[in-house]
Amino acid sequence: MLLKDLFFKGLSFDKFLESAEEVYRSKMEKIKNSINMEKDLVNKIKKISKKIYILVFAEAWCPDCQINLPGVSFISDLNENIDLRIVSREGNDEAIKKYRINGKPRIPIFVIMDENFNELGVFIELPTILKEIIARGNETETLVSKRKYKKGEYVKDTINDVLKIIGL
Repeated sequence: MLLKDLFFKGLSFDKFLESAEEVYRSKMEKIKNSINMEKDLVNKIKKISKKIYILVFAEAWCPDCQINLPGVSFISDLNENIDLRIVSREGNDEAIKKYRINGKPRIPIFVIMDENFNELGVFIELPTILKEIIARGNETETLVSKRKYKKGEYVKDTINDVLKIIGL
């Protein structure tokens, strides 16, 4: 199935939240409500004039989805040109095959597309800064960073990774 077709079958963030168990919904709402962005960045996001489609493969039970989805939903809320839809990873194995890491599917997968549904880029599982920290191999730094990440302290980095793909 084409990404475009999957996109139009996807749920909005609000519908996704409605379908999630309370414990997962609560965590995502808490993270989204804690996002505090600089006015300059908010204004830049609001000025994006090209249509952007973001198809997300996610599951509500997934901690990385609970952490990263609220940030991308936040930027979608700021600009109606950024349209976000979420589909389950389950049942979409063929569509996510090319996004596997070391042969394994990792979620969330944010496929960022232009107005013609051409892929601009992909965000998979973790923000770049956290991947870099883990790759350095310093156990203490990794442990501290993962704790901060689980509290939602890297949501802005997820947002920045997605904005770089959009071209902002």
